[in-house]
Amino acid sequence: MDAENRLKELGLRLPQTPEAKGNYCTIRRTGQLLTLSGQGPLVDGRLRYTGRIGTELTIEQGYDAARLSALNLLAVLKEAAGDLDRITLVKVLGFIAATPDFVDYPAVLNGASDLFLSVLGDRGRHSRSAVGVYGLPFGLPVEIEVSAWYGEIPDAQGPADGTATLPLN
Repeated sequence: MDAENRLKELGLRLPQTPEAKGNYCTIRRTGQLLTLSGQGPLVDGRLRYTGRIGTELTIEQGYDAARLSALNLLAVLKEAAGDLDRITLVKVLGFIAATPDFVDYPAVLNGASDLFLSVLGDRGRHSRSAVGVYGLPFGLPVEIEVSAWYGEIPDAQGPADGTATLPLN
C-alpha cells in the first residue's frame, strides 16, 4: 500500500506546508539528500501544544505533539518530492522540552517514529536521537527535524529492522 492510502487508512491528511518563521529554508536538497528544518505540533497553522513535558504536558500529550510534528514534516517532504513513496527517512532528531527530572524522551519521540513507520512502511525506518532541553522557540514542547533520501537508495541491503552492517569503503 502506498503512503497516500496509508494516510487515508489512518484517517489523516497532510496539513498545508508550514512556512519558515525566519531567515532559513524549511527544506534543503543536496544531491539526493533532503534535510528539513525542525517542525512543531502545528494544526492549521496554530500550535496545538505549548509547554514542557512533566509540568504543563503529559507524556501522552508529548507523544501526540511529536506525531503532529511528523505530519508537518511529511507535508514538507510531499511538497518537495511530489510523492512520499520516493522518500526514505535516514535520521530523525527530536528536541523535547521537559522538566529537569524528566528522562523518558524516547517515549515522546515515539509519536513521530510510529507515524513515520505507519505511513512510509520500511521507508520510514530511521536512526534517531531524542534530546531533552529546558525550552524551545515559541514554547514548543517538541521540535523534530529529519534527513531523508529522495529516490532509490543505492546498495540498500540488510534486514528490515535496520541492523545491517554496511561497508564504509
